[in-house]
Amino acid sequence: MFKRLFGKFSKDMGLDLGTTNTLVYVSGKGILMNEPSVIAINTKTDQILAIGEEAVKMLGKTPPHITATRPLAHGIISDFEAVEKMLGYFIDKVHKEGSSIFAHPRIITSTPIEITGVEKKAIEDAALQAGARKVYLIEEPLAAAIGARLPIQEATGSMIVNIGGGLTEVAVISLGGIVTGRSLTIAGEELNKNLIHYVQSEMGILLGEGTAEQLKLRIGSAYPTKETYEAKVRGRDITTGLPREAVITDGQVREALQRPLKALVESLKDVLEMTPPELVAEIYQKGIVLCGGTALLRGIDKYLSAELRIPANVVDDPQTAVIRGIGIVLENFEQLKGMLTSSIDDEIDIR
Repeated sequence: MFKRLFGKFSKDMGLDLGTTNTLVYVSGKGILMNEPSVIAINTKTDQILAIGEEAVKMLGKTPPHITATRPLAHGIISDFEAVEKMLGYFIDKVHKEGSSIFAHPRIITSTPIEITGVEKKAIEDAALQAGARKVYLIEEPLAAAIGARLPIQEATGSMIVNIGGGLTEVAVISLGGIVTGRSLTIAGEELNKNLIHYVQSEMGILLGEGTAEQLKLRIGSAYPTKETYEAKVRGRDITTGLPREAVITDGQVREALQRPLKALVESLKDVLEMTPPELVAEIYQKGIVLCGGTALLRGIDKYLSAELRIPANVVDDPQTAVIRGIGIVLENFEQLKGMLTSSIDDEIDIR
């Protein structure tokens, strides 16, 4: 009885829990939220001060009694209570038109491939504590492949590379399952760190992570471009400690990003080496599909194509591929629920 009651008051949701951003899909409505995975809390009162965009503005600027953090690291919960509060905020926001007191939705959320049972349980527990009545998990590259409309149910190889902020998920999929796959920490944050290190060592300026991210998006590239770009960088002079400005070119940014990009190529080669030769032959013909926010880095498809000698293509709107896939599963639940896992057999009754 309670399941049916809460189902009437609830809107089933899909979550793409990312290190950088969390996207929310609501059944029958589509993607309703795309918020930074950041939460600001007053540690004296345990009060949530901000979540998402407003919390991002507080990073690196808070007094001791306020913490603004990213509670997910490499797609895994690093701060359970903060994630619970963040998920509760999303559930309440989705159900704000009605009464959030009775809102206990079914939730489908993505997880990395290489995640332990304990880490999976932490995600489920956080969602249940936040108000979900049932939590299902789907492997992130599988969701991305569904969102990219790849023929994953067929007896043919599809290779997808989801390059996010804190994690890159690589998988070869056939017959509705992952044949080979890896979770890599070579992702957007790693590119930012290398850019910060380069500017510090070559130009003597210390940049913040937000500045490095903006610089990477504005003029960064993985492969040489016909056009040339330059931008002003502002940061702290490491010698004087005073603010300083300098000009950096796209070539310098590209040089700064080479080490993690080469490491990414080597990891993709490792996955291909573990893949059955029949599937590799099909991937060679069909190419690699790229998605995730870092797939927006200019020329990354050309770079991977040149290094791997396999075609690489970025999907339309790569940032939403995972959540679109989760949405497809949510809207076609009975047909596709075989791709989901859950450590809890029955939906819970919350009395």
